[in-house]
Amino acid sequence: MSSEPSKAGAAALSVASNSALILLKAIAGAITGSVALLTEALHSATDLVASIVALFSVRAADLPADESHPYGHEKIEDMAAAIEGVLILVGSIVIAFEAVRHLIQGTGVQRLGVGIAVLAVSIVVNLMVSRRLSRRARATGSVALAADAAHLTTDMLSSGGVLAALTLVAVTGWDWLDPVVALVVAAVVAVTGVRILTRSSRVLVDETLPDPELAAIRDVVSANAERGIVGFHELRGRQAGARRHVDLHVQFRSGTSLEEAHRTAHMLQDAIRERLGETDVLIHLEPEDRVRPGEEITTGERPRVRP
Repeated sequence: MSSEPSKAGAAALSVASNSALILLKAIAGAITGSVALLTEALHSATDLVASIVALFSVRAADLPADESHPYGHEKIEDMAAAIEGVLILVGSIVIAFEAVRHLIQGTGVQRLGVGIAVLAVSIVVNLMVSRRLSRRARATGSVALAADAAHLTTDMLSSGGVLAALTLVAVTGWDWLDPVVALVVAAVVAVTGVRILTRSSRVLVDETLPDPELAAIRDVVSANAERGIVGFHELRGRQAGARRHVDLHVQFRSGTSLEEAHRTAHMLQDAIRERLGETDVLIHLEPEDRVRPGEEITTGERPRVRP
């Protein structure tokens, strides 16, 4: 049995770690008066909300298809990732506002050793948790866990920047570095939020599968030309969470029995799943006279599909 936690278990671990880090950073920020530390606490707070969203979304996404959701619930993960992206963007705006305000009004920091120690602990914790989430995301194809891992990685990088800044402030006495670094953190956070939101939005609007995956499907169909396949068209594919949905029309040579065509269709479905992973494949069987010019498959040749 694998020692890795389930998707829900990995998300719960993220919730617990973020909760602890928020408390530590907030206390350290109050003690030191560092706006960068306080913005780091806010950054972790957005990660916490994202982790909670991820926790509930992966549980809902694993529910089986039902009468009201015949295609399953996987897109809940993509919706959760989009929400997380929005939350990150909102957090970056708040961080930038506070940094500019402190830069204009001036700020002073003290007892920086506390803040440096807290940030060091934060980096180690986020490194461990993000790696575990990334492994679970790759193993399960969970976009929600992948987004959560991206949040923690960003948090770890921004914590490293703030740690370096506070160290410089302690050595040089340049207090203005504190809000400047907070602005840099806000920019990094905003870029991550845009990337996550863009990626999840593409899935939510049913963007087609990547070209390499569509090419793999074409290769599978072409490789089975000897089984009576003479052409195919209407190839479409989309993704929902970790699951892909593919449908296409396949034409069979005249004289091919329905039973033979049905067996070949099931073989194509299995081969496509083997190439792409978790995939629902729907194949519509058609006779040879439905082949349109430019869509023929000749044994031993690659399919020629009209653009």
